[in-house]
Amino acid sequence: MRFDDLHVAAAASRLPERMTLDEADRAGLCDARALWRTDIAAVRVSRTEPAPDMAAQAARAAVRRAGCRPDEIDLLLHASTYYQGHDMWPAASYVQRVAVGNRCPAIEIGQMSNGGMAAMDLAANHLMADPARSHVLVTTGDRFCPPGYDRWRSDPGTVCGDGGAAAVLSRRPGFARVRSLVTVSDPELERMSRGDDPSGDAPFGVRRTVDLEAGRKALVAEVGLDEVLGRIDAGQRETFERALAEAGAELADIDWFVLPSLGLGRLRAHFLDPFGIDPERTTWSLGREIGHLGAGDQIALLGLLADSGALRPGQRCLVAGVGQGFSWSAAVLDMLRAPAAGREV
Repeated sequence: MRFDDLHVAAAASRLPERMTLDEADRAGLCDARALWRTDIAAVRVSRTEPAPDMAAQAARAAVRRAGCRPDEIDLLLHASTYYQGHDMWPAASYVQRVAVGNRCPAIEIGQMSNGGMAAMDLAANHLMADPARSHVLVTTGDRFCPPGYDRWRSDPGTVCGDGGAAAVLSRRPGFARVRSLVTVSDPELERMSRGDDPSGDAPFGVRRTVDLEAGRKALVAEVGLDEVLGRIDAGQRETFERALAEAGAELADIDWFVLPSLGLGRLRAHFLDPFGIDPERTTWSLGREIGHLGAGDQIALLGLLADSGALRPGQRCLVAGVGQGFSWSAAVLDMLRAPAAGREV
């Protein structure tokens, strides 16, 4: 969809302490030799801080930077990929209570690693549906910890980091204008996340630790690797092409690419090589020091890139997301000015 008066008013992140790959290797948490293709240098690790608390911290920072009052936020959307700390519990309502304290709708988004981008898509359409609406707060939060998730082994090729991220979308002027935002899905790939496992009766009732590779192998065995990769690449290409066309832009017009921190091997296979993107024009140098934040890569990295001064007024960036399911999103943004003061919390 094309937009003319939609802006990113603020973006912020809460990133806990840094753990290098060498430190993890020495601690016996991983085998660094098995991860060399990812080119990950470090990840952020929360020792005890829950995912929703990190989301709430980022949310408070984003709302402050946006300069809006809590009663001006018309909707809160909270996206995550992993356990939020309690069973049958509305994490979105918790984030709303501790970060904003208003009474707008607070809704959870479950589009896996594309959750932050899917939430931004819904936020944009919510704002466009009623001219009286002014702001939507999008938050993300994930903490990838044992016993349910092994950040070093559960998803070979991607190393997950912990953290929260938040963005305020607004119809009022912000630091970046959203020119277009597109989401595409292909449910034929949903089995990649479950493989041949039977449905469980309770969380982790079938596998005590998440093993995403098992699902991939099961799907590839059934339909073939070419079919799987072809569908993934087709979905990504359609999303890019539609977002660029609706923004009236070409790939060559993009100064920066905000890409998911999937590990360099996957980044090359699905983004850099197919589209001829120079890694120096991407957020990879930031992402390899943080790890994959689940639903939060795009919001966190966009904020960090803008705060660093690398994304300058007058430049254009493409923000891309992909998540199991499968879904893909892409947005074209025009940088208007430097963000309000404040960095990660």
